[in-house]
Amino acid sequence: MRIAGIYPHTRRQFIGGLAGVGVVGLLGVRPSLAANPTGVKLHGLSSFGDLKYAPDYKQFDFASPGAPKGGTFVFTPSYWFYNQNTQTFNTLNTFVLRGEAPPRMELCYDSLMVWAIDEPDALYCAVARSVEISPDRNTYRFELRKEARFNDGTPITAADVAFSYNIIQEKGHPQLSQDLRDLDEAVAVDPHTFELRFNGRQSDRAILAIAHTVPILSASHFADREFDASTLDPVLGSGPWKVGRFSAGKFVEYERAKDYWARQMPFAIGLNHFDTIRIDFFRDRVAPFEAFKKGEILWRQEFTSKVWATEYNFPAAEDGRVVKREFPDELRPSMQAWAVNTRRAKFADPRTRQAIGLCFDFEWTNRNLFYGAYARSQSLFETSDFKAEGRPSADELALLEPFRSELPAAVFGPAISQPVSDGSGSDRSLLRQAVDLLSDAGWRREDGRLVNDAGDKLTIEFLIRAPVFERILGKYVENMRQVGIEATIRLVDPSQFQARLDEYDFDMMGIAFSFAASPTAESMRQFFHSDAAARPGAYNYPGATIPAVDALIDELAKVTSREQLVTAMRAIDRVMRAHHVWIPNWFSASHRIAIWDMFGWKEPKPDYHFPVEQLWWYDEDKARAIGKA
Repeated sequence: MRIAGIYPHTRRQFIGGLAGVGVVGLLGVRPSLAANPTGVKLHGLSSFGDLKYAPDYKQFDFASPGAPKGGTFVFTPSYWFYNQNTQTFNTLNTFVLRGEAPPRMELCYDSLMVWAIDEPDALYCAVARSVEISPDRNTYRFELRKEARFNDGTPITAADVAFSYNIIQEKGHPQLSQDLRDLDEAVAVDPHTFELRFNGRQSDRAILAIAHTVPILSASHFADREFDASTLDPVLGSGPWKVGRFSAGKFVEYERAKDYWARQMPFAIGLNHFDTIRIDFFRDRVAPFEAFKKGEILWRQEFTSKVWATEYNFPAAEDGRVVKREFPDELRPSMQAWAVNTRRAKFADPRTRQAIGLCFDFEWTNRNLFYGAYARSQSLFETSDFKAEGRPSADELALLEPFRSELPAAVFGPAISQPVSDGSGSDRSLLRQAVDLLSDAGWRREDGRLVNDAGDKLTIEFLIRAPVFERILGKYVENMRQVGIEATIRLVDPSQFQARLDEYDFDMMGIAFSFAASPTAESMRQFFHSDAAARPGAYNYPGATIPAVDALIDELAKVTSREQLVTAMRAIDRVMRAHHVWIPNWFSASHRIAIWDMFGWKEPKPDYHFPVEQLWWYDEDKARAIGKA
């Protein structure tokens, strides 16, 4: 499962100060975008000035201009650890916290720049024709393309862009508005010139987090509408897709905008081949697989290893109409873990949280439930060079030493790793360690259950949204009960699950994210900064408030090279893992994909993102061969 980084300008699936802590400028002066020159019109930006495509590029290498147009792509959302609700929807306003919007709404809205998904962090001008950085690097001036249009034919003006940034900063979903915290002004200079003016406290790479994620909305569309209303009236867009037929909670169709203003632009040519993208919603995990077997769903990403290993034996799979493929995962840091909600006093002691982690027997789970399909996750930035390993390097120590007195001693030793069990399902040695840690944290046995000095029981409720997790968590819960924790599993419906996540109303829950290949300080704030701990709708699900991490994120804003970025990220990983607020569980190195064999695609897939519905196409000859033309 992967999100983040996810899809731009929607409730994002692709985030404190240094005063008084004695760490100033360890990574040098701002900015890191120094390789991107000031005072000249640029066609693209990247963290360290590396752009694959020249100003006169004709298309992205991952595009397929010769692919046919037509057909329908039908899939169902993943039921895995998504932070966003994907099992239903009750609004088409994806830009605010209220309500649950369907996935892929971002396809309907253009942005100033677009991400080249075969590069780690390069943005190229889209609605903007060019971008110019001021000498102090606090202002970004965008010249807009005069041909840019909304889907009703009205022109996109600088006033629309200014409206979009200002309204999202004021009323937008926290996962969008947080990135705009250091934006002073969004100003329409003239009808085709727009400026973003920052306050000087932003990271220099902040522009990379917002130039392609903030959607451009029509100011006139909202002249007589409430921006933050939960509504099933589609919001006017300007992107390659627009909302077509839908039934709330059942299905939504996106129709390709055949008169899309940018269809021949280099950033858009050779993409978006289907006539229709349809997403069907189901309330459980069994129904969509049955629909896939019948050919009602055409594309499926399989996250259940048991199903992948044992259940693709239906007629269409056996006769070759359905095929299975594995595609390599993206070259981006990923995190799959359980969040322990430290807002609740019972989880305040890190020894309690560490003991909870010791009760999970990955080796038994992987062998008995996952058919050996996964590897144990150790890091918050797994599958990347941001993963902390061994002892801190000299450069990491330079960042960490000022906080030695307030950090666990383990930060300065080998990076915290999850234990390896004996595979029995109930490793007595690990459970004994858990008992000792719980005792040290002040818990004692009373009538077979752990209580504190006030007589309060140590209870844990796992919040889940799909019955499959009852099977996965069963042995984990059993081990917790063995050490005296009163552990239970609570299955709730999708809307309740989303609401409880947004308000942090849970003990433990599981999520998975994919981060950008070159994370910004803004993106890390969404997940790990104290500011996000109390803000509803943010990603700091454990509610961690660690001043050292806040300061390290601020240092991340100052990096001037890839090497410094790696150092700062490893330091953050090392500190977070030592606090045990996230319990890493498992990961896969590939996408397991099953399809009705009626699609074409370009090999190899892009390294940093896998938007199948934009890259693949309908192959009529293949479809005819399997009776699906």
